[in-house]
Amino acid sequence: MRFMMRMIPRGYEKATSGTMPDPKSLEAMMKYNQSLKSAGLLISLEGLHLPSTGARVSFEKGKPNITQGPFPEVKEAIGGFWMINVKLKEEAIKWASRCPASENEIIEIGQIQEFEEFSDDIKKGSGEFRNMQDKNK
Repeated sequence: MRFMMRMIPRGYEKATSGTMPDPKSLEAMMKYNQSLKSAGLLISLEGLHLPSTGARVSFEKGKPNITQGPFPEVKEAIGGFWMINVKLKEEAIKWASRCPASENEIIEIGQIQEFEEFSDDIKKGSGEFRNMQDKNK
């Protein structure tokens, strides 16, 4: 089973441009990342720039509406993520629990919906989805 573990640092949504992680915290995080890799579980990982540098596209009445960051109404923002492959959700929870996160960080875990889980009619309607997915692996 593939899971995405999303890091949600409190206050990240309001951080100012140029904010960087503490070097000691980053070093601890890199050791954790290496442990995921050494265990053969890590598919990918990425950190994200501050939300203030991004944009949002909403679809009011079916038309795209673009809002440039920052987003004052946002209460949480994703700072980065890991994609891991484990046998059970409990294993993903154990790995998230080992993360050297600070008290102002939350890791949210979500299982990836696999193509094989869909019914035949949904698979048929998805067209080239599976081929697109395989090309990105």
